[in-house]
Amino acid sequence: MNTLTLTNAQARRLFLDRHALSEAPQGAAHGTELLSMIERLGFVQLDSINTVARAHDLILFARRPRYRPKALKNLYEKDRALFEHWTHDAAVIPVRYYRWWQLRRERDAEKLRRQWRDWRRDGFEDQFQVVLDQIRENGPVSTSDVGAGEKRGSGGWWDWHPSKTALEYLWRSGALCVVGREGFRKRYDLTERVIDEALCTPLTTPEETTEVISWCCAGALDRLGFATPGELAAFWDHVSISEAKDWCAAELAAGRLQPVRITGADGIPRDSFARPGVGTDPALEMAPTPRLRVLSPFDPALRDRKRAERLFGFDYRIEIFVPEAKRRYGYYVFPLLEGDRLVGRIDMKAFRDRDELVVRALWPEPKVRWGKGRLAALEAELDRIIRLAGVSTWRFEDGWLRR
Repeated sequence: MNTLTLTNAQARRLFLDRHALSEAPQGAAHGTELLSMIERLGFVQLDSINTVARAHDLILFARRPRYRPKALKNLYEKDRALFEHWTHDAAVIPVRYYRWWQLRRERDAEKLRRQWRDWRRDGFEDQFQVVLDQIRENGPVSTSDVGAGEKRGSGGWWDWHPSKTALEYLWRSGALCVVGREGFRKRYDLTERVIDEALCTPLTTPEETTEVISWCCAGALDRLGFATPGELAAFWDHVSISEAKDWCAAELAAGRLQPVRITGADGIPRDSFARPGVGTDPALEMAPTPRLRVLSPFDPALRDRKRAERLFGFDYRIEIFVPEAKRRYGYYVFPLLEGDRLVGRIDMKAFRDRDELVVRALWPEPKVRWGKGRLAALEAELDRIIRLAGVSTWRFEDGWLRR
C-alpha cells in the first residue's frame, strides 16, 4: 500500500476534528449530550487545581460553553453513566467501557502490590478485608473514615496510612469503585453495588486479552486520527508499545491500516498509521472555527506534549512543580487555541473572595501579532470564562502583554 503524506495543515485539522475542537463550541452540555462528548474524547482527566476552573470542567467547557460542573457531577454520581479509573492519570470514563479496563485492573493488581511493598507501605495488605467489611456494613467511605488509630501524616503521597493505601489498591484492582467526590476527596463503594456484573468478568483466555488490546488500539486511533504504536499505547496507557506494534502489523497486513507520513510544524515528515481512506476525510479540508478559546493544560489535545510540539510547534511544559524563580512562564498557564494554531499562553487566576479574574500575563507565540481583533476575541473569551470560574468581572494587570 502506498504511503500517503499529509501536510501539516491537514494533520492539524484532522487531529483537532477528532478532539472536537474544529466545530464551533456550542450545543447542549448535560445528560446524554455531555456523555456523547465524553465518549467522543474517550475520557476526561481529573485534576484538583482550581486557579480558574478544574481541568475536567475546562476541558468540557472549551467544547460546550453551556457546560457547568453540576452536569458532570450528575452524570457521574447520580446517573452512574461514568466511572473513575486511570489512563495516564485519574479520569472519568463512560461506564460502558468498564469491561475494557479489566486488563488495566489486572495489571495494576500485580504491579501496585509489588511497587507498594517496595515503597514500604507496610501493612496495607492486612487491611484489605477490614476495609471491605467496613464498606459492606456501613456503605461508601472516604479516606477519613478508615484506619482509626493508624498514624497519619500531612496527607501527601508518602504519608498514606495503611488503610488509605488499601482503599487505593482495592479501587485500582477492581474490588472497589469510586462513586463520587466530596470536594476532591474520593468516596469508595463495593464494585458489586455499582457496576453491572456482566462488565466485571476477568480475562481468562489469551483471545480475551487480544480483544482488549485491539479495542484499546482501535479506539485510540479513532480519537487521534493518525498515530505511531507508541502514541496508541500511551492514549489509554493500558497496553505496551510492543503490543501496539503487533496490533499495527496485523491490521496493516489485513488492509485495515495504511502507512502515512505526517508533516510536522518543522516541515519534517514522520511515519505513522491511519485508517484507509484518510486521504479523503472531509476534516482535511475543513478549516476549524476561528474562535479563540482557553484550553486546560490537561486538554486531550495537549496531553501528549511531544505530539503537540510536532504538530503545532508549541513547546508546553506545566510548571507547578518548578520553583517560582525558575519558571519560564507561571504556575499554571493556559494555552490559547485559535483556528488550527496555538497562539499564546495566558497566566490568570480567579480571586473568588474579590469576585474577579485577574490576567497576570499573556505571552503570544512567535510571529503571532496581538492586535485589536485578537484582543477583542480574548476579551470575549474572558467574558465566557468568568461564568465557569464563578466570578463576575475580569481585569488585566499592568504589563500583562509580554512581548
